[in-house]
Amino acid sequence: MAKWFVSAKKADFNDIGKKYHISPVLARIIRNRDIVEEKEIEKYLHGTLADTYDGSLLKDMDKAVSIIMEKIRTGKKIRVIGDYDVDGICAAFILKRGLLLCGAKADTVIPHRIKDGYGINEQLIQEAYEDGVDTIVTCDNGIAAYSQIEYALSLGITCIVTDHHEVPYEMEGEEKQYFLPPAKAVIDPKQIDCPYPYKNICGAVVAWKLVSKLWGNFTVSEENKREILEFAGIATVCDVMELLDENRIIVKEALKSMSHSANVGLRALIRVHDLNPGNLSAYHIGFVLGPCFNATGRLDTAERTLELLECKSEREAILIASGLKQLNESRKEMTEKGVEEAILKIEAEGLDADRILVVFLPDCHESLAGIIAGRLREKYYKPAIVLTKAEDCIKGSGRSIESYSMYEELNKCKELFLKFGGHKLAAGMSLEEKNVEKLRKTLNLNCNLTTEDMEEKIVIDVPMPLAYVTGDFLKELELLEPFGVGNPKPVFAQKNLKFLSIRIMGKNRNMAKFSVEDENGQRFSLVLFRHLEKFLEDVGKKYGKETMDLFVSQNKNSGVKMNIIYYPSLNEYMGKHEIQYVIQNWS
Repeated sequence: MAKWFVSAKKADFNDIGKKYHISPVLARIIRNRDIVEEKEIEKYLHGTLADTYDGSLLKDMDKAVSIIMEKIRTGKKIRVIGDYDVDGICAAFILKRGLLLCGAKADTVIPHRIKDGYGINEQLIQEAYEDGVDTIVTCDNGIAAYSQIEYALSLGITCIVTDHHEVPYEMEGEEKQYFLPPAKAVIDPKQIDCPYPYKNICGAVVAWKLVSKLWGNFTVSEENKREILEFAGIATVCDVMELLDENRIIVKEALKSMSHSANVGLRALIRVHDLNPGNLSAYHIGFVLGPCFNATGRLDTAERTLELLECKSEREAILIASGLKQLNESRKEMTEKGVEEAILKIEAEGLDADRILVVFLPDCHESLAGIIAGRLREKYYKPAIVLTKAEDCIKGSGRSIESYSMYEELNKCKELFLKFGGHKLAAGMSLEEKNVEKLRKTLNLNCNLTTEDMEEKIVIDVPMPLAYVTGDFLKELELLEPFGVGNPKPVFAQKNLKFLSIRIMGKNRNMAKFSVEDENGQRFSLVLFRHLEKFLEDVGKKYGKETMDLFVSQNKNSGVKMNIIYYPSLNEYMGKHEIQYVIQNWS
């Protein structure tokens, strides 16, 4: 069970509240996000695109723009090579759209996950050469493609790398020796000598910055500018970038633009999910729309998503969007089976005693490894790697916890891999089957995680009775959106709520609505959308099975009292509005 802590960061919350016309509670939440300077608070509450950073600050940006301008002027053929995840697809769309609107002869290729693997490779370069391509621009990949870029140069192809992943390095004593690909221009904020002030942007944002600088030389409509911004925002959420600094502004502005998007395909995808375009949130991007983009790269080809985004016909767009939705439903079913298989294997083989989970699922679809690893990390709160059999080797994906840099740790045993890459919280890899067990043993042998590191910690922003929540307060909470990594939903808590009754809901009976009473006798409705089985199990541990059974049968004298962490929202149902308290955790 997670450990709870109340945030104890100090400030004059009343004074901040008066200065920025917000409540002391909101001032406290902002302080808990380590936003303390006046300029930071102003930017957090009211930041606009004018507060984002100039793309020229990215190393090699002006050089890349100059090269592309010359290629456009001389009519050279440019090929954008992206990646099959949301970030890579969005980056490829942004670059291709940006180049075409400048009059460039440009096309796009997105590698096939199974056939090509991640990023640019010799076969894609050879195909570009045979197609008469003069210049390749990578996006969301390329920083680790030293030999591939070298091969392209040997064929006379000009290369520009745009990426956001870590620059590969080797240790020489205590020093890191970095290896940049030999491209004509390399744009990646992770370069050690890149002066860009905010390093945590995704590949699509790097592409957006490049196109925005390029468009400075042309007349481009505001509608086109808004359209590419939308995909920079979608990728930021789906690539799990922290929603701080300019990332938060980009996503905020993207959501505004998506409410009246000019992109026919995106409108169709919103429509087939019955979403209200005027009420979209980062949640809808990350858990409804984005997974449909990803599903094509996992189970079909990501070119299908690109086809949707470039679609001009409403009718055709609805057909493609419906297909993507169905494909994602299939992906969900396959994922659930994979998670069940992984948990059974972990429990049966005693792998849960390991601090780093390495699970080999030979028959799992390789595209689902990362999602399953993420679910294992959530369940066990440990770094997790899921490996599966590919055509000619073992492939896998890892997801980590905050206190463990997966890329750094994989780099320490890189001799076990055919290929690997990633960043602190996620990584991909390929290796020979004989090294699977070696990898598990080596990672665990090298692991310095303590028991405390592997205990999930929940920091409570404000211990606040349910009765304090009003409609005005809910409206004020909207100033903190969009929520995501780095800018989580505020955490509120109340002790000793008496649970009077339960109504189990949902197709799989995994949700519930509760009637509860506080210490003043005031009653409220709470809802639990996930982990009902675990909640009832914990009630049974605390009060005994007999009491838990009485509680489930709605006996009002069951005497169940729980402490809860919650988030309030406004629920609209059949024209009625009521405050809804969503349970996030309990003890």
